[in-house]
Parts: sequence; C-alpha cells; structure tokens
Amino acid sequence: MEIKFYNSLSNKVEVFHPIKENEVSIYVCGPTVYNFPHIGNIRPVVFFDTLRKFLETCGYKVTYVSNFTDVDDKIINKALEEKITEKELTDYYIGEYLKTLDDFHVKRASFNPRVSEYMDQIIKYIDDLVNKGSAYLNDGEVFFDVLSDKKYGELSKINLDDLINGARIKVNDKKRSPLDFLLWKDTKVGIKWDSPWGEGRPGWHTECCVMIHSIFNGMIDIHGGGSDLKFPHHENEIAQSEAHDGNTLANFWIHNAMMNINGDKMSKSLGNVILAKDAVKEHGANLTRLLLLNAPYRSIIDFSDESLKNNQAILNKIEFVIKQSSLILNLNKIDLDGEATKLNPFLEALSNDMNIPNGITYLLDLIKESNIEIRKKDRDLSLISSNFYTINKILYILGIFVPYHKFSDDELTLYDKYLEAKQNKDFEKSDILRKELVKKGVL
Repeated sequence: MEIKFYNSLSNKVEVFHPIKENEVSIYVCGPTVYNFPHIGNIRPVVFFDTLRKFLETCGYKVTYVSNFTDVDDKIINKALEEKITEKELTDYYIGEYLKTLDDFHVKRASFNPRVSEYMDQIIKYIDDLVNKGSAYLNDGEVFFDVLSDKKYGELSKINLDDLINGARIKVNDKKRSPLDFLLWKDTKVGIKWDSPWGEGRPGWHTECCVMIHSIFNGMIDIHGGGSDLKFPHHENEIAQSEAHDGNTLANFWIHNAMMNINGDKMSKSLGNVILAKDAVKEHGANLTRLLLLNAPYRSIIDFSDESLKNNQAILNKIEFVIKQSSLILNLNKIDLDGEATKLNPFLEALSNDMNIPNGITYLLDLIKESNIEIRKKDRDLSLISSNFYTINKILYILGIFVPYHKFSDDELTLYDKYLEAKQNKDFEKSDILRKELVKKGVL
C-alpha cells in the first residue's frame, strides 16, 4: 500500500518512503510545562498519536519522540511566583500532562526528553554554530545569523525582505539583524548553566533540533506539530540544522491546523480557553477525541455545540454496535478477539494524507452493515464477528476506547435465566437478574 502525506516543506502531497526500511522516526514538539494543556494543545497530540498507530498497524517499527520544554521564562516566572523550584513546577505539570494523555488514550512516546537533560549537547551545538560562522556572540548572548542562510524561509515561504521591512528593531539591540534569533540567553534570574559565553540558558528554537540530533543522530522521517510552530520555530530549526549538519532535519514536515471555540479563535482575552482535562470531564475522552479527528487535519476545526452533537451521534452508533455485537458473540460462544480482515479500506483512507473523515465514513458503513445483520433472526455470525474485530481495530487506531465484556460460564448461565424470566413475563425476577448483570458489566 502506497502511503502519501502532505509535506509542508514542498507544499505537495508526496509518497512516503522511510529512511530505514520498515522503520519510522517521528519527532513532535511537546509542551512548555508551566500550566495545564488546553484543548488546542491536544489536537496535535491526538493527530500524531493516530498517525503513529496507523503506521504501526501497517507494520512499521515507529520511534516516537516528544519533548518537554522545562527551561523557559514562563516557567521561571511562575516558579518564583509560587516560591518553588523550576524542577518542582515542571515535575508537577509533566505529571499532569501525562495523566491527560492517558485520559485521551494516547500511547506513551518512545522517549520524552527534557531540555534540562540535554544542556551539554545544546551548549556544544551552539558552539559548533559559532565556530562555523552561522552564529555570533554579543555581550554574553549568542544569536543565529539568519542572513548567512540563503535558504531561510523555505518552510514558511516567507520572504526575507518582507521580514526585514516588517521587523521591529529595539533600541540598543544586540542583534546584527532584526531577523536573528537567540541561541543562548544571558540571565541573572532563575535556573541557569555555565557556558563558554557566561551563565545563561538556551533559546527555545535550539532545543528541539539538538534533541533530534542527539537521539536520532541524523535526519528523521517526520517532524510534526501545530501550524503555529511552522514560523518561526520550525523555520529556525531548519536553519540551524542546515548550518550544523547540512540537512533540513526531517524528510517530511507535517502540521495540523488550529481550532476555534464556537466560531472564535481560542484566547485568554475572550475567556474561551478550554482545558483538556475539563473537556474530558464534561464530554468524555471518546467524544472529544472523535471531534478532534473527524475533520481534515490541515483545516481549522470548531469545538462547538453542533460539532459535539454530530460526533456524539456517531459515538452512540459505535457504542451500540460494540455492545450488541459482543453480546451476540458471547451468547454464541464466539471468541471476542480475532483478525481484522476488513481493515484495508480504512488503512487506504489514512494512507491518502491521513484522510481520517473518509476512514470514519468506512467505519460507519461497517456499523450499518452490522446493525442490519444484528436485527435479523437468522444472523450471519461470521459477518458480525469479522465486522466486530475490524471495528475494534479501527477504534484502537483512532484512540477510541469502548469496553466490552467477555462472559464467564456463570454469567452466560445468569443471562440465560434472565432471558427465560423475561420470556415467562416474570418481571420481578428478570429485574433482579438484570441488575445483577449490570453490576457485573454484562449489560
């Protein structure tokens, strides 16, 4: 099966060929850990988790890395505010972030590197850039010389002259050009490290490319993140990688679009920021995750009452068919675990630049087919079982968890007694048995 992704670097849909046969390397920019993630932060997490599970289902061994930025001015300021260390603050929010990922059925990353653990490598990387003439020191701070990079702007397609004309030049700025970005910051407040240029801490744009360089030791297959990171963050990563290693860091740059809340851009000023943990609490992980996935990933989505209602209707259909199919298979003593023999159309939808909405359409076709069969007196159990196995595999890839119960012999006996009581119109007895079955999770 040919897999194609839209590459933000070329602005084209391209056939995906991994660097190493049957292996895929992915790096997705992670959070700056000083607060709880909001629902917009979770869209890339959910999308790239689905992409990873898709590739693994296709037979690839995936190394998936997502970092924690635990060195930042916002972290330092909040730690000072709360009168705790930066590590105490970041440890807490990393723990909360991982809990949120578990709530959203996100598979844990192969590695979650912390910036603070890579300081020696970061300092050496910056020193290399200075020695290569791509960066310069000015009064204890190091900057990347953007004008030394003739290809700068290749990802965001931004023109350097336009950038220079639109840039705001500060009085007594240490930069040679307003476009130059900080690699090492001179600091007197908060956490800091010794370096050849004095005490300080790194700039944000250097951290990710250093961790990729250190962990993967070369180019990676896919670098991902939200479209808001394309410029300047990912553009600056490419510039540094080109200067340091002579490559663009990744063969594929994949970006998901942002999201609105009831038609408006999410912002603190509008007071419409929804924390991810609150979305799970109010709407459930399955519904929230389905809403985030059931739209083209390169399009802005709207987190609204209407979209929640539409996706809840889909989720209801999923839950009903899982419940009814598992009940029928249990009563006929058919194994609930089997091969997803009808998965290919779903995988083909995702192989076409992660067309998840088309994949969900195929899922609904299977659900409709199963529901028709479930209502028949003379059911085709092989069809119900094969659809059940395939639907569950699709749900795994989508990260939607719908539990079902495997009956024990005692539970089968109890269920038979419940049906017999219903048939005999012994409603008092059937009600007692039903409550017992509900308690056991059978109904």
